Amino acid sequence: MARIEPPNPLPDLVAMTATAQGSAPVTILALAHCESLLGPFIGWAAALTLKGALTRRDHEILALRTAHNCSSEFEWTEHSRFAHAAGLTDEEIDRVATGAEAGWSRKEELLIVAADELYRYSSISSRIWKDLTRFYTTSELIEATYVVGQYTMLSMVANVATAEDGSE
Repeated sequence: MARIEPPNPLPDLVAMTATAQGSAPVTILALAHCESLLGPFIGWAAALTLKGALTRRDHEILALRTAHNCSSEFEWTEHSRFAHAAGLTDEEIDRVATGAEAGWSRKEELLIVAADELYRYSSISSRIWKDLTRFYTTSELIEATYVVGQYTMLSMVANVATAEDGSE
């Protein structure tokens, strides 16, 4: 982290979020400065990621598209690993950055369009919502909105925390 260093000492809860690389994600290290939010956020993020209605594949397509839209190198890198674990190939991960027109199934194309509309307009158009209901339940569509919102927020935190001096 260039701009926001983790607090010293770290809250115990941060150690639980350590990745295989041995440290907690930069977003959690930044959040460690707000201990009253740390526990609730980790609970929320775990529920959204582990107990959600969406498939892991769909979740990661949304997370990657959001990271791309928000220009978050940190979130893109982190979710590329998670996307691999969810079964996406390197080629598919690359196509997420290209967008909906990159040869997706209709279902996945609509998912990417929904992420793009949420990024641009903070909403999903009636036409896209209606088309999405052919493939997803209302619960899954509400969750998709939360997934995009979650990774928009985390992209902002990561972009702020990792900004280098002289970027103004």
